[in-house]
Amino acid sequence: MTINRDDLLNSILESLGRIQHIKAEDIPNIDLYMDQVTTFMEKRLKSTTRSPEDKILTKTMINNYAKNDLLPPPIRKKYSKEHILLLIFIYYYKGILSINDIQTLLTPLTTKYFQTHESINLESIYEEVFSLEQTEVEHLKEDIIKKFALSQETFKDAPKEDQEILQLFSFISILSYDTYVKRLLIEKMVDSFKAATSKEDSEKPDKNSKK
Repeated sequence: MTINRDDLLNSILESLGRIQHIKAEDIPNIDLYMDQVTTFMEKRLKSTTRSPEDKILTKTMINNYAKNDLLPPPIRKKYSKEHILLLIFIYYYKGILSINDIQTLLTPLTTKYFQTHESINLESIYEEVFSLEQTEVEHLKEDIIKKFALSQETFKDAPKEDQEILQLFSFISILSYDTYVKRLLIEKMVDSFKAATSKEDSEKPDKNSKK
């Protein structure tokens, strides 16, 4: 097997360039039934799947998210725009975080910002977070180019017939280690987030206490 290194790198960079989040303005402002929600998510995020048969979201997934308190219950079997925003967050988080960690992150948001008319609400938080996407993608491209070049410097003394596959293995390993370290960091940050939100809750006045 012969791998064209330039084609491989260009393919990776092109796939990164195609990654785009769902803009809040593209989410329907009307409440949707579950079938409509899964269809919308499937259509907008299908390009992020590994295989054509992979599902973005199923009815079972939505029900499980609700059971695990990741998603507020629908109103008369319909899901609002805010529900879909939460489902998008869950979709991105579930590949790297446990259900408990996702719950830690989203519970404070749903408690304070779900379906509120304040200036800071779930939609404004979503837009603020994803506004960083394009800059981050460009940084990722630069980082991947550097890691790819580094991997091509490994196994220079290996037999020619083995060098290609070993260098590809090096590239995969470098990316994997980067992901491993970032996951550890994210988990530590989630723990800090949990501590911060727990402290904030404990400092709130008890509504049931007597004055």
